Amino acid sequence: MAAPILRYLWPSLARGPAVPSSLPKLSSRSFSSTPSPNATLNQVLRGCRKPQRARHAVSPALSDTRAPQQKGVCLKVGITRPKKPNSGERKTARVRLSSGRMITAYIPGEGHNIQQHSVVLVRGGRSQDCPGVRYHLVRGALDLAGVSNRMSSRSKYGTKKPKKASVGT
Repeated sequence: MAAPILRYLWPSLARGPAVPSSLPKLSSRSFSSTPSPNATLNQVLRGCRKPQRARHAVSPALSDTRAPQQKGVCLKVGITRPKKPNSGERKTARVRLSSGRMITAYIPGEGHNIQQHSVVLVRGGRSQDCPGVRYHLVRGALDLAGVSNRMSSRSKYGTKKPKKASVGT
C-alpha cells in the first residue's frame, strides 16, 4: 500500500539512481551552492506542490484587450483626496472605454481642459496615493491638451519644445 504512494510521490525512488554514484550530483539550480532537498512526505501531503497563483494585472481593462492604450469618453471629471500621509486634490475622470468598461483615470500635470463628452486616450499605470485609480490619461492626445509652460519632462505631458526668442535687430 505504501510503496505505490511513495513511487507516486518520489518517482526517482522507483527508477533507481540515474547517475553513477562515483560522479558528483549536479544541482538543477546552477546559481545556488546549497543543495535542493526533496520535499518530505508531510510537506507533500500538506500540499507543497501546488503551483503559484498568477499575479493580478495592474490595469485589468487594458490587459484584457491586450492593448497598450485605449480610447474612451469622459463621463465625469472630479477630484479625489489622496490616502493618509498625503493631502491635496488629485484630478480624476470617470471614463467609458471603447471596450465598454468604466474606469477612473488620473489626469497628470497642472490644469486640464477636459470636460464631459471629451474623447481621451487612456494608458495603464496607477496613481499610488489615490484608491481605485489604476489608469492615467495621455496628455497631448485627442481632446486632452498638453501642459502649458512645461519645461522639464515635456514628452510625458504632451508639450512641444518652446520656440527660441529671436533678438530684434
